[in-house]
Amino acid sequence: MAQVPITIAGRVYRVACDEGEEDHLVELAKLVDAKIAGMRQQFGEMGDQRLTVMAAVTIADELFESRRRVSELEAELSGAKGDVSNVLRGRDEWLDRVADSLGEAAARIELAAQDLNGAGRPEE
Repeated sequence: MAQVPITIAGRVYRVACDEGEEDHLVELAKLVDAKIAGMRQQFGEMGDQRLTVMAAVTIADELFESRRRVSELEAELSGAKGDVSNVLRGRDEWLDRVADSLGEAAARIELAAQDLNGAGRPEE
């Protein structure tokens, strides 16, 4: 297990993570640090603990909203897949009808050609 130093609100913490996740953890820490810095700039100096809690709640709200939006998009995608499936099924039925019609037309043309070929010959 890897140990990564991260800095949040001016304090350095050593945090454990799985091998290969170090860069990801550092980026997450930067996100939290930036959120705290932004809140400090917006609300002025206040207790570190309160600022950290406010940042955590804000990030949790953003996560909640993102999950809600993902659910909406998944529902839309599911509906779109159903629409595509219906369209494709309709297309396949239409192609089958066209193929049947072409087959019937070809059979009628063949009969007409046979009649014409037979009509042009003298009877025996």
